[in-house]
Order: sequence, then C-alpha cells, then structure tokens
Amino acid sequence: MVKNFGQLSSGETAHLYSLMTDMLRICVTDFGGTLVSVEVKDKSGEFVDITLGYDDVAGYENDNDCFGFNIGRNANRISNAQFTLNNIKYVLAKNDGENNLHSGPHLFSKRMWHVTEYRDDSIVFEIESLHLDQGFPGNAKFYIIYRITGSNSFEIEYNAVSDMDTVINMTNHSYFNLNGEGSGSIVNHKTVIHAVSFTPLRAGAIPTGEVRAVEKTPMDFRKIKRIGNDINSEYEQIKIAGGYDHNWVIDHHDSQNLAECVEVYGDKTGIAMKISSDYPGIQMYTGNYIGNVKGKHGHIYAPRDGVCFEPQYFPDAVNRPEFESSVCKAGQKFDKKIKYVFFNDKYC
Repeated sequence: MVKNFGQLSSGETAHLYSLMTDMLRICVTDFGGTLVSVEVKDKSGEFVDITLGYDDVAGYENDNDCFGFNIGRNANRISNAQFTLNNIKYVLAKNDGENNLHSGPHLFSKRMWHVTEYRDDSIVFEIESLHLDQGFPGNAKFYIIYRITGSNSFEIEYNAVSDMDTVINMTNHSYFNLNGEGSGSIVNHKTVIHAVSFTPLRAGAIPTGEVRAVEKTPMDFRKIKRIGNDINSEYEQIKIAGGYDHNWVIDHHDSQNLAECVEVYGDKTGIAMKISSDYPGIQMYTGNYIGNVKGKHGHIYAPRDGVCFEPQYFPDAVNRPEFESSVCKAGQKFDKKIKYVFFNDKYC
C-alpha cells in the first residue's frame, strides 16, 4: 500500500510504503528511505507503534534528532572532521564541535530516494552519490532494502559500490520505545548487550582507541538489567556522554553472518525485540538530548523517551588502524544487514 506522505519545502511529494504481516507492520518513506513506524502486537494482541517519529514528511525534513534515519555515507563521528586515504587528505564538515557527525549537514536521510522495486514483502530504495559528496571520495550508488523475513521479523540491508576507495558505514537511527511511542521514558526497559567490551570515549565523544572490558562497570549489560540502573552514575564514561552513547564490541562477530547484538524488553506492553547484525559494533544511545520534540499524534518527546541501537563499524574507525576498517575498496560491494525480531517474553 502506498500513501501520500506530504510535501517537502521544494514542492516534491513524499510517499509512505507499507510492508506487513499478521504480527508486524512497518512503514517507510522515499524521503531518506526513512523508517517511519514499526507496529507490533502487545501482550493483549493490539498493535503498538514502537518508534518515535512524525505524522508527515515535514517533520522529517525539519528533524534534528535523526528519528528513523538511515545514516550514510558514514554513521557516528570522525575526529577532527578529516581522514587520510591512499595518501590523500579528505576534509569533512565540522558539525559536532571539531568533529564530523553522521557525515555532516548534507544527510542522505534528507534526500529523496528512488524506489526501484516494491513488493508485498520488500522495498528497494536507490540514490546516487557523486565524488566528494559530503567530502567523501568516489562516485557510488547506494541501496536500502527493507525485507520482511518472517511473521514477526524484518531486516534492513545496505548495499553500495564505489569507483574509488571510500568510507561506508551505514546504519539505522530509529528510537525505540517498546511501551509505545509517546509513552514516556525507556529507563525501565530491560536490556542485554552481547558484548564483553566497549570502546571508551574522550571529550567530544571520540573513542580513545582502547577496547575496555565491561566487567564491574555500568557498561556491563551481559546479564539482563534496567537501562536506568546506572544511567546517572558518576562513572567517567557516563558523565562524558550524559548517559549512554557508546559503542559495544559484539561477541562472536562474523562479517559474513548475522550475530545477535541486543535484546530489549518493554516493561509495560510485553513487547520484546532482538537485533542481529554482521557489523562489529553497536551503539546504544539513550536519547539523552531529545528536547521537547513534537512527534506523532501531538506527543511531546523528552530526553530518554526512546533508545537507539545502531549496528556499525566503530566510531572514527577510518582514523583508528586498531579498529576494523570502514574503508570499502573500489569496485567492492558493500553489503551489511540488520535484523529485528519481535516477541513477547516473561521478562517484560
């Protein structure tokens, strides 16, 4: 099903596309290929929208929080907004202090994407990105594929090919609230992160290069616990980010296969979610800086009303040889997947 999703300031019309099963309904738009809604059944059998967002495309055009955005070419931060590749220095926009965040102001998610295929269970979006777009080398085509994979699951696949070596690190930036968007804080959600280590930050939220064990720190989510248990602790990493906004190193990472990253359990609806990916890391961001945003149905979103789980290469990987590289070689196919599975569970 396709609906009109409103007009952009340019006069272009955006559209909303639906994929659904008897247990799951997702809606996406050709503006940014953005994930607009994820509706799953709660413990009483009623559909609940569990993603923060807006009622029409105007909200997404004016958004500053990346609700549902697909981030590219590079998600997260690049230190000093620059990197050197093949002895050539590339300078990016400084849009987060001295650093580059989510590729700068010219977001992929603020552009119209072309729908190249739309079926009952999948949709493919395409965009062309020219050499030095956002400051990155290479002419490339990018694809976002949403695919229903079961009655209660879907995946997002990212594909690209560039004619030069370049940085590619795409992810989805949806804010989840398993009690339903507009229902308040996520601090009572229970979470498991399958990671024995994380990458600590320095000022500016840039990784130091260290890989640190989570044991005996507030970063330890190996056993199920409330997100809010340590979110206001005096641990230096929590203070730097104003809560959680960190990258965890996924256990059993395999670049060719999906590995389970995260389990999340809503505390009111009985809705639970598992996320798997073939990326080496996952960023958890607890919405620390959401500020009185008018979202769907007139709901006002406040700090920590949603939580992001963003599978990705580690932040600043292009400048950190000790991290798995985010460089995609010329002519090499970039192909990464994120899978979401929903269910009801005793921990809810």
